[in-house]
Amino acid sequence: QVQLVQSGGGLVQPGGSLSVSCAFSGDDMATYAIGWFRQTPGKEREWIACMSAGNGRRFYADSVKGRFTISRDSGNDTVYLQMTSLKPEDTGVYYCAADEKYYYCPGWAGEYAYWGQGTEATVPS
Repeated sequence: QVQLVQSGGGLVQPGGSLSVSCAFSGDDMATYAIGWFRQTPGKEREWIACMSAGNGRRFYADSVKGRFTISRDSGNDTVYLQMTSLKPEDTGVYYCAADEKYYYCPGWAGEYAYWGQGTEATVPS
């Protein structure tokens, strides 16, 4: 059974940086696309980044492009989301998600079978 365990996040002032990690277990992470989503109260879960399996291509939502970086450490089966130049609108609960797909990066939550528990990031205004 695939499990995703998140850590990181926290509180940072505007312009600061945070990192969130997602530890993968239960299968071969190399065969899974990994996505990151953000959710704020009253809104649907928003896709923000993804790394595809097989070719490691990375994709970002326009709202985070150039500020957020998704990376994968195969040695310890962990995916990271490095967030820089943070803004108050980046506040939310961040979720990692995984699904066994090659060369494809799902862009909506319903395409992912496995989810982390969520990690909160707060950027006060």
